[in-house]
Amino acid sequence: MPSIPDLETSTPMRKRTLALSILLVTVTAAGVGFSTLDKETRGFLETFPTNTDLLTWPQAQRDAAFRAMDRLPILIRSREIAPSSIPLALPVGKPLNLPGIDDYLAAQHAAGIVILQDGQVRLERYGLGFDAAGRWSSFSVAKSFTSTLVGAAIQDGYIQSLEDKVSRYIPDLRGSAYDEVSIRQLLTMSSGVRWNEDYEDVNSDVSRFVDAPPDPGVDATVSYMRKLPRAHPPGEFWNYNTGETNLVGVLIASATGKSLSQYLNEKIWRPAGMEGKATWLLSKTNQEIAGCCLQASTRDYARFGLFVLANGNIHGQPIVPADWFAQATRKHQDIGVKGMGYGFFWWTYDDGSVAAQGIYGQGIFIDPSRHLVIASNADWARADNGPEPAAREAFYRRVQAAIDAEK
Repeated sequence: MPSIPDLETSTPMRKRTLALSILLVTVTAAGVGFSTLDKETRGFLETFPTNTDLLTWPQAQRDAAFRAMDRLPILIRSREIAPSSIPLALPVGKPLNLPGIDDYLAAQHAAGIVILQDGQVRLERYGLGFDAAGRWSSFSVAKSFTSTLVGAAIQDGYIQSLEDKVSRYIPDLRGSAYDEVSIRQLLTMSSGVRWNEDYEDVNSDVSRFVDAPPDPGVDATVSYMRKLPRAHPPGEFWNYNTGETNLVGVLIASATGKSLSQYLNEKIWRPAGMEGKATWLLSKTNQEIAGCCLQASTRDYARFGLFVLANGNIHGQPIVPADWFAQATRKHQDIGVKGMGYGFFWWTYDDGSVAAQGIYGQGIFIDPSRHLVIASNADWARADNGPEPAAREAFYRRVQAAIDAEK
């Protein structure tokens, strides 16, 4: 989700005034006094542009905003997801010996990291003035939550089959390039519909689609996606596509008759014992942005990893079909990276591990063989380029090796 909509109805001066007021509230909520900000950041706040594309924000502004995306009331709308009345305990375990951890977290520009093994906290650290009670934006980590809700909708009988055509649940897609695309092909990002996900290209689809005006009476995402041309036959070519995850969110809401926030709350958030409130940002047409923008604590992202390790069972109650995670977390698509692939909105590893990943350094890494979950939030210098992604992959391997060395 690269941009924040809904300033277009204000005058330029009003846009700047509102944006400045909101961002000052955001910075204050983040525990940063305006007078203590560096000159560059103060200047940015004082001249906040009417273009609200977060991909163009300087890092200091992202540091403040990523922890407060649901508290920009003029720029952003969101729905709340209530916490559990009985939070899942995360007992403290034996500290994990990871030499150089402080240097690693500093290089990642990390806001938080929680490492669980056998359900116990082996390591927990915070930075950037963030803490355990705060909510950090997930970006594309939300995709893995969305795919899990598809599994829940199948378990509940709202969706009949992954082979169903998407247009069965979203009639406004009929006659478009998505008319013959199945739910499975959306989940594996193999629709064959043309899409550009380049975060550093202002003319890419991912940069433009959130701010595109919706057709009258049609969901904002559907309005944009149904105009895209076909580039390949369905099922033959993998192409990462955030817009299609948003379509899956529309599909879930259409099938269940419930908002994604409500359905997530009912099926996972409260039953799985999430400790804090979460929020999910909304599109112009009040649909959760399913490919992005769930806000939650680092600990609750880690609890979601435990839910996956439990195969989607909560107190013996299956939330998804018994084989759901076996399907969702296996390699369906070759992504051109040795040892990795793509499942149902999950990044897969040949060793059986799996990860949810979001731009700027958000992630949930899950290793079933070691009963391991690593939830981390950061604000990298670039969305998905630079040295940080490879360093994080190496860190995952280091954690695995450290656990193996204890045996």
